[in-house]
Amino acid sequence: MTEERSWDSRLADRVWDVRGGREDSPFLRLLRLTRGVKNLISLGRGDPDLPTPAHIIEAARQALADGKTKYTPPPGLDELRIAIADKLKEENNLTYEPLQEVIVTSGTQEAINVIYQALLNPGDEVLLPDPYYMAYWQGIRAVGASPVTLPTYMEDNFVVRPEAVRQAITPRTKAIVLVSPSNPTGTVIDSVTAEEIASVALERDLVVISDELYEKVVFDGAQTTSIAGLPGMWNQTITVNGLSKAYNMTGMRVGYFAAPAAFSQAALELRHMDSICAPTVSQWAAVAALTGSQACIEETLSVYNPRRRLMLGCLRDAGVPCNQPKGAFFVFADISATSLSSFEFCVELLKSKQVLVFPGTQYGKGGEGFVRISFLAPIDRLEEALDRFASFYKARTD
Repeated sequence: MTEERSWDSRLADRVWDVRGGREDSPFLRLLRLTRGVKNLISLGRGDPDLPTPAHIIEAARQALADGKTKYTPPPGLDELRIAIADKLKEENNLTYEPLQEVIVTSGTQEAINVIYQALLNPGDEVLLPDPYYMAYWQGIRAVGASPVTLPTYMEDNFVVRPEAVRQAITPRTKAIVLVSPSNPTGTVIDSVTAEEIASVALERDLVVISDELYEKVVFDGAQTTSIAGLPGMWNQTITVNGLSKAYNMTGMRVGYFAAPAAFSQAALELRHMDSICAPTVSQWAAVAALTGSQACIEETLSVYNPRRRLMLGCLRDAGVPCNQPKGAFFVFADISATSLSSFEFCVELLKSKQVLVFPGTQYGKGGEGFVRISFLAPIDRLEEALDRFASFYKARTD
């Protein structure tokens, strides 16, 4: 009988590349530690706790009742792609031909992966501001390309510096990823910075992947910029968006990207290969979200705003340095004064105070010394969690 072979020796190298090593991610390790924890308050995941608006739920229910449970065309329902193109025109001043240049995906994360598959060759480099959403780094590695991280700093509210973009470009650089508002920092790239980065992209012929998923979740009068709308940028920008965060539809899995037809049509077979089509019922719900009343957006912000103010105030009162996020629903807090690593801080906070937050290192090396805290909990639970957090922080810094 031959010796049993280890599965580790059978796995593709990309498994370890995507994981960043042999150990599970901090995200997965922390989730395992939450099992059986009583009175847990989770301020970790970016999954809105508010209900999906009623008219969107009704559209999904009606689609089920009407038997709309078969495949749609791989690029998505015509009705949905038209609604997306109308939205991009009215809200972002971007013109796309809906049936040629708009592709619906099973969530924004699938859009990212399809874009990478269609755009990148092994050895290509992609510029990625750090901290970053981990799926962007993982997707680049999965296709054999190389992420080149650009450091950002709390004193800049984590906005990438255009000179850092220019300095990082090499003959192998093919694209830059811009996420605004950002996960994990809530950064909104101001229009001046966006224009400067666009100028560099035009000069050096870089494709810009512009993730605008959190564009409707903004505060303090912040304005987002669609890079594709800047002079000369339409033909070298891929705009990524979805409905998860604005309409509380995370589990419905509807995202999309819009790009010149030469790219969108080339990517279509890869999109079909991934999951055939986004869930049909969810696509009909998305049509209702985009074409129905938008009052739900303001209602959501009216809930998030007091939570955000509470979190920033509590962290300030506890002496915890943090950024001033202009968008999304996260605060990136500096816990380096505790002398704990980001991961150690999260583990000890979870075990001693039953509060879950995620380490900054889940979002790149630049996140060491920080934790990401979301304000996706009812305000009474949020206040309790922040009290526990402050108590833990003070005990480690006094």
